[in-house]
Order: sequence, then C-alpha cells, then structure tokens
Amino acid sequence: MTRAKAFRSLRYDPARVDLGKVVVPPYDVIAAEEREGFFARDPHNAIRLELTRDVAEEASTDYAQVRETLDAWKRDAVLIQDEKPALYALRQSFQGPDGSVLMREGFFALLHLEDYARGIVRPHELTMSGPKADRLKMLRATRANLSVVFLLYEDRSDSLRSLMARAFEEAAIGNAEDASGAVHQLAELSDPEAIGRVCDFLSERSTVIADGHHRYETALAYRDEQRAAGKGSGDDAPHEWLLAYFANAYAPGTLLLPIHRLVVAAEVPAQERWDSRLSEWTRKSVRLESADALPALLAEHLEPLADRHAFALDDASGEVTIFQRPRAAGDDLTVRLIHRDVIEGVFGIDDDAVRKGALAFPKSALQTARDLRAGQGRAALYLNPLSPDDVFQVTGVGEVLPQKSTFFFPKLPTGLVFRLLDHS
Repeated sequence: MTRAKAFRSLRYDPARVDLGKVVVPPYDVIAAEEREGFFARDPHNAIRLELTRDVAEEASTDYAQVRETLDAWKRDAVLIQDEKPALYALRQSFQGPDGSVLMREGFFALLHLEDYARGIVRPHELTMSGPKADRLKMLRATRANLSVVFLLYEDRSDSLRSLMARAFEEAAIGNAEDASGAVHQLAELSDPEAIGRVCDFLSERSTVIADGHHRYETALAYRDEQRAAGKGSGDDAPHEWLLAYFANAYAPGTLLLPIHRLVVAAEVPAQERWDSRLSEWTRKSVRLESADALPALLAEHLEPLADRHAFALDDASGEVTIFQRPRAAGDDLTVRLIHRDVIEGVFGIDDDAVRKGALAFPKSALQTARDLRAGQGRAALYLNPLSPDDVFQVTGVGEVLPQKSTFFFPKLPTGLVFRLLDHS
C-alpha cells in the first residue's frame, strides 16, 4: 500500500532565523495583496521560494530566481542539510473555530508516487490545469519539494502517537509561531527501528490527499517527464518520491470543517414549496436573537444531529429552521442531498447557476450570518462537517467529494522542511 521513507531534510538553521518570521501559509491561500507583507517580514521568508512578488510576473517567470535563492541560502548556511535520513514529527497547537485550544500531530516523510488508478494514494477533489502548469515550472527549475502534500491515514487507535511523543521529548529541532498564533514544533525521528515501525504501519494502508492535489499531480507529471527522458523509474530515482505530511484522520486535532452555502441570487421560496419538496424531512424553528448567537445555536441544535442528514436554514428573519431526516443504507452524502433536494429542488439553482455565482461557499458560519444580515445574500444553509468515515468511504470506491464540501484545518505552513531531489 502506501510506501514512505526517511529523508535528509533541508531546513532553516534556527540559529540564523526566527522560524516564526519565515514560515508562510501554502502558496495557494496567499492573496495577491498579502504577498508584499510576507516579502517584507524577513529577507529569508519562504515566500521567496514559492511566489513572485507581483502576480503579473507569474505567467512569464521560469522560477530560475528561486533556484538561485535556494543556492544562496545554502551557501550562507541559512538553510542546512541534515546529515542522516530521518522522519520529522510536527506538533501544531492552535485555536479551533469554537475558541478551544487543540493540538494536531503528524510527520513529514517521503511518499512514493502512485497513479490514482492503483487506489493507494487517493484524491478527494478534482483539480485545474492552470495551477499545475505553474508548479511544474517551479519543480523543473528547482528540483526541490518546497511545499508539502498533506495526507490522511486511518488509525482509530492512534498507534503512532507514542513514537511522536518520544521524538518531541528527545529530539526537538525547531519552534515557530505563525501570524495566526498557531505554534508549530518540529522534532527529528532518526532511530532506524522507529522509522521502520512508521513505514511498516503505512505500508498496510492507503492514504487520502487532504490538501495539495495540484502539487501531487504536478509531481506525477514531472515523474513521467523524467522517466521519458531515461532518468529511471526505480526506488533510487528521486523523482519517484515526494515530500509529504501524514496525519491520522481520527486523531482529535485533525479537523474536517464544514463549508456552508450562501444563496446569493434566488429568492427564499414560500413555505408550500419546502413542504412539497422536503416532505421526508422533519423540522423545528429556533429563535436567533443576533448573528453572534449563531455558533451556540448550531452547537446545541445542529451538531448533535451528526448521525443524521441535517442542515440549518437561516433567512435573517430571526428564526433558524433545523431540518433533519434519518440516514438509510446506501444514502448519499448529506452535502449531495442538500444540493439535489434543497439547492436545486427548492431554490431552483442548478449547476450552471452555481458556476455563474448564484451560490457562495463560506467557511465561517458566524461571518455568514453577519453577511446575511448586512444584505449580502438571501439565505444561508449551515452544514455539519463530513466525518473521516465519509472521506475514506467515498475515496475508497474511486469517487471524489462534492465541490466545496470540507476543508482541513489548520493549513500546513511552508518553510518547516524542504527536500532537494538530488540530495535527500
């Protein structure tokens, strides 16, 4: 199944830089107007290894300057190469959406690239060609994995936790607090026996890409280029492997959060249409005094319905309606039912209208409630998150999740570890 191995990381020397000032969010979540702030934050900020300063430069750049930057930082010992292969444990402490302090643990390793058809590394979403073309330019220029693909594995008993805990006790090598306040602690796991236990554990399981589909598919394209150029396809070929982060989907700090629906371009139908289209759903109305009271309302009335199909309808009228129906064997995902029965069935918004902007996909229920009351929409549908079971069951039969159905939190920063293909 999943093949992983230790590697010699290229990473910042914590004696030369403040890790908190050089790590950045993944390149694909940095807005154009945010770039300059990261460039100014530190002369060695990792954004210089990910993006051009000006978005307009992306189309023409060949990213040769990134390779030059990498080489210069290595010469100056800002970046150091570890002498022996290791896995790298990562502990992230962060604030969840409800304000609670949570912790997620995982580890960095090299992942053997597998075609999706083999069912070993599974995607959960579809990708677009544009971002892959850009990242392929970067990979050709640098021959380096500079940002990470995030993978989930299934381990209900959290079997690897003790190994990770020992690494943090015995071999911590870095600590960074990012701009969001999340703290990232890095530790080295270099004991051959421990590495073998981790790799043997993964070899019995498939994995699901949580974040980084474009990066993974870019690596596949580069692998195929290298094979076609006669560079080999054996285990020793560096293009057959990719820098990845692995986390247990069932651990408490691995958050799969919902993406809600905001109806932008359709009127809220009359009660009769709800009755006729959703006759199998039961409902109750709950008074909502203000947008700020919404999170508590959802926690009390929607979250306990995680084992049923359920959603909450908010039309800014002062009442939120909770809809629910039992799950039956063979039922589709709740998010698909809502699109079919509610968004299209009740509101009349089809896929073409969604593509034209009739529906927005906000991540914050609280902000959505505020926006709705400010006139930025007609109605909101609040959803419960998908479960890890949902993700593994859907991807296990070769399907992907519906568009905008979940997001994984927190994101993995770029800058904790890098991997040079020719020296790892």
